[in-house]
Amino acid sequence: MSAADAPLLVTPRSERVRQVAALGRRAVRDRSGTFLVEGPQAVRELLTHAAGSARACYLTDAALQRHPDIVEAVEAAGVPTWRCTDEVLAAMGDTGTPQGMVAVADRVDVPLDVALDAVGPAGFAVVLTHVRDPGNAGTVLRGASAFGAAAVLVSEASVDVHNPKVVRSTVGALFHLPVSVGTPAAELLAACRARGIRLLAADASGGTPLPDADLGGPHAWVMGNEAWGLPPEVLQGCDDVVSIPISRAESLNLAMAATVCLHASAARP
Repeated sequence: MSAADAPLLVTPRSERVRQVAALGRRAVRDRSGTFLVEGPQAVRELLTHAAGSARACYLTDAALQRHPDIVEAVEAAGVPTWRCTDEVLAAMGDTGTPQGMVAVADRVDVPLDVALDAVGPAGFAVVLTHVRDPGNAGTVLRGASAFGAAAVLVSEASVDVHNPKVVRSTVGALFHLPVSVGTPAAELLAACRARGIRLLAADASGGTPLPDADLGGPHAWVMGNEAWGLPPEVLQGCDDVVSIPISRAESLNLAMAATVCLHASAARP
């Protein structure tokens, strides 16, 4: 059946709509193993890079006409599809201004060993420990994809990467690279060390300026909490602590600092 012939949902309080909207809660996401993907760009990236993870797609008639490439991808992947009124889509999503399309997908979490395998002998990764702000976490994921990081490792104490605000901030980059979640920070660092991956803590206290940092070989940037940075035990567990030289600003926020460090890794000879 084509998307144009899909059944139309018109009741915002229907059971199906409530089930989709409930994915805004972490407990429901954990129980179902699925999460919400909002907006055409994110849905497009889902279907391009992880079509097998798509479980359902909901779109308005206007979106159906506006995004024929996404409709074609939905139909090619055989993803169950429903047409929705604007009111229904607004009830499903996490924003007050839905963009005409949402999807439900399986969680992106991969085993830690699989993520570390992706780093290989010369790649680089990102470790997020105690990162709590959804926008920052999503922007780091987006930067990791843009600059060619091999994987992102997210500690158990960090924000859920399937949080709707994180997902929106990644703009689909969540589907571009392996993401492993839920491992305690100490175990993440130990696993990296066991694979010969050098750990570079990004912290203003660092004695090594970024231009002087050794970025040869496999390495991982370790990023900490937005307010208090990296705890002492994490700093001590890293091979080097790297600071970013800045001229006028007192400091950079997490997402900006991560972007600068990731660019340095991508630009290495």
